[in-house]
Amino acid sequence: MAEKIEPISPWITGTLVTGAIAILLWREFRRPLRRTTEPRLTRQSRNLALAGLAAVAVILVETPLIGPLTFTIERSRWGLLGSFQLPLWAEIVGSLVLMDYTFYIWHVLMHKIPFLWRFHAVHHVDLDMDTSTALRFHFGEILLSVPWRAVQVLMIGVTPLTFSIWQLTFSLCVLFHHSNIEMPLGFERILNRLLVTPRMHGIHHSAVLRENNSNWSSGLTVWDWLHGTLRLNVLQQSITIGVPALLNPHSVKLGNVVAMPFLTQPQYWPSSANETSLENKEINSRSRMLP
Repeated sequence: MAEKIEPISPWITGTLVTGAIAILLWREFRRPLRRTTEPRLTRQSRNLALAGLAAVAVILVETPLIGPLTFTIERSRWGLLGSFQLPLWAEIVGSLVLMDYTFYIWHVLMHKIPFLWRFHAVHHVDLDMDTSTALRFHFGEILLSVPWRAVQVLMIGVTPLTFSIWQLTFSLCVLFHHSNIEMPLGFERILNRLLVTPRMHGIHHSAVLRENNSNWSSGLTVWDWLHGTLRLNVLQQSITIGVPALLNPHSVKLGNVVAMPFLTQPQYWPSSANETSLENKEINSRSRMLP
């Protein structure tokens, strides 16, 4: 394993993430990609409140468990990457790629397993999508993700340094692709060959089930290409953000969404949701379109 280097300071990570949020919010205000349905301040206040609860879960549960685990992995050389004498750059790249792929799998599971979906649905019932949506996760989803994260870092062999780099990279990617910023279409088409972009992830937040069941990647787009879950040919202005059962602003108030995972679940997608003109289209669309 490469020589020890201190992980990125939380202060540096916090500063970069905060700066990214400020830039994206400014850009959204100047040139939004999609029209909004709810007042900006109302939505963003709700999302920040949910983010605060999620942050408490991270501080109390995830950080005390995952942090020491990465140090143990570094000392004991556990995990896939720990079994090789890799240069530092290769260890970093390997960790980022494998963490990204295993998070793709976790994301799919959150949609496919009903118990996980009841928590992840809180993220998807947001009626608009912008930078604040990237922070909007139920604290229960964070708690449920901790065992998965532990398995990720243990099996891959993630050290404190590589975990801190992944955390920063992941946070910036999630903020970016949830943002409501309009970029030149030609530039986004090029960027989308490598990274998830706002247009691509906006399709994943669509109220159309077939569109929602696509574009599960969070960083690299290659996982959707490999698994045939990439969809790019959806006009952004035709997308309704949210889920069909909860498109009323009253139903997504803060108290309702905090309690939602613990209540009887609605039928998020009526059976008629599949009976659309998308029936004859392939989910594995390899079109380069990003309308």
